[in-house]
Amino acid sequence: MRDVRLLLVLVMALGIIVIGGVAIPMLLSALAPSSVAVARPEALADAEKIEPLPPVPEGLDILSERFRAVAKRIRPSVVAIGVSQTVEGSPLPFDSEFFRRFFGERGGGPGRGQQFQRRGLGSGVIVSADGYILTNNHVVADADEITVRLHDGREFPAKVIGTDPPSEIAVIRIQAKNLTVAALGDNQTMEVGDWVLAVGAPFGLDQTVTSGIISATGRYGVGITEYENFIQTDAAINPGNSGGPLVNMRGEVIGINTAIASRSGGYMGIGFAVPMNMAREVMKRLVEEGEVIRGWLGVSIQPLTEDMAESMGIEAGKGVLISQVFDGGPAAEAGIRAGDVILKVGDKETNDPNTLQSAVAWTKPGTKADVVLLRGGKRRTLAVTVTQRSEQPQVAAVRPGKPAALDELGIDVSAVTPQAREQFGYDVGQGVLITKVEGGGLADRAGLEPGMLILQAANQDVASVAELQKVLKDADLARGLPLLVRAGDRQMFVLIKKR
Repeated sequence: MRDVRLLLVLVMALGIIVIGGVAIPMLLSALAPSSVAVARPEALADAEKIEPLPPVPEGLDILSERFRAVAKRIRPSVVAIGVSQTVEGSPLPFDSEFFRRFFGERGGGPGRGQQFQRRGLGSGVIVSADGYILTNNHVVADADEITVRLHDGREFPAKVIGTDPPSEIAVIRIQAKNLTVAALGDNQTMEVGDWVLAVGAPFGLDQTVTSGIISATGRYGVGITEYENFIQTDAAINPGNSGGPLVNMRGEVIGINTAIASRSGGYMGIGFAVPMNMAREVMKRLVEEGEVIRGWLGVSIQPLTEDMAESMGIEAGKGVLISQVFDGGPAAEAGIRAGDVILKVGDKETNDPNTLQSAVAWTKPGTKADVVLLRGGKRRTLAVTVTQRSEQPQVAAVRPGKPAALDELGIDVSAVTPQAREQFGYDVGQGVLITKVEGGGLADRAGLEPGMLILQAANQDVASVAELQKVLKDADLARGLPLLVRAGDRQMFVLIKKR
């Protein structure tokens, strides 16, 4: 009987718990303010009241559609290139040649002096269905093994057909057929502001596509290659992009990505590509002849600035200033002199160093060309036989002079001393040696430094200190005095002018 009563108590307790679990929430709900019950529905209602954005204007997605179409067209023609090379030293990051060229040798800890396999990454673009690939010289130069990976993942060993360090172009080949070939365009049709895509394998990430615009054309004097005529772009280019294509909105390759300007080693908005017209000519010669033989005039050149042109009494913006003529070269044989301004080579006008260099380089050695120039403000035409470049051009020597202080310029000068001959390679009697430069003086502001050799003043040879003093006596420093100076093996014109 006692067990029955205990069972009844347990059943009643359970019933109270169940009833409380249902009744108490209902009671709380009834007693709560009405706003609590409708909080969620009101919030949803507020969201529904927000007006949608206006319709997308017709044609707004055209640019994205074009990007997709161009990327779809070019990507099958872009390859990733892996290289290995046995070297001595300490390992560098991937795309090591790139880092070494622009940021100096890295490493140097344990292992320097030991052999190891250096590996690098780059990119390339297929230019023939039977396996020819265009890339950069620094990607494949001196490589022991080259492996090409296609967009579909297939890999092939490659061999070098030819390289051309002065332009940074190289051609390699894989044994494959029916490859997807890229369309090669004309970079001359492109202008600053045009959209472009860069495609490659930055940091080993195959088939990466970035976009930007052409920031500048005809960039030279960057210090990357000997023959520079770069397309500058802000499309993201990073280590591993080297050798990949720069593509216009028609899907045509208009440049081969080559280098970046960077303080970090990565993308900072300035990249350089070899223009396709130059790359095409180099590629053709490499495939047909195995090398590129350029014409040579035998001169050093520099831009003709407005101040320099004014001091010479000629029109600015036209022509290229000759700063050095190599003894025994084509220009010297034809009578061209330092200080001449070249206006035209053959039928090509030369308004900047890049156009002159290109006009001569692509002239076949042995060809005779008429060179139109200005000398002393008068126009002349000289016949020059372009030759193949000499390996060790020499500069003709001139006569010695005596020490002196040129206070108006802020320099001390003398004849070439034995110490200068040993240190800089100058010949005794070759010119007037700068031995001291006064800080803040005219020469200092023009960039002259001790150790430089003055060869000309006001377009006149100065073989002695006395001859230099004679020229200075009649010089108008307010108008400007052009000096031809030599620093080591390099010659240039500088302008001394009172500001």
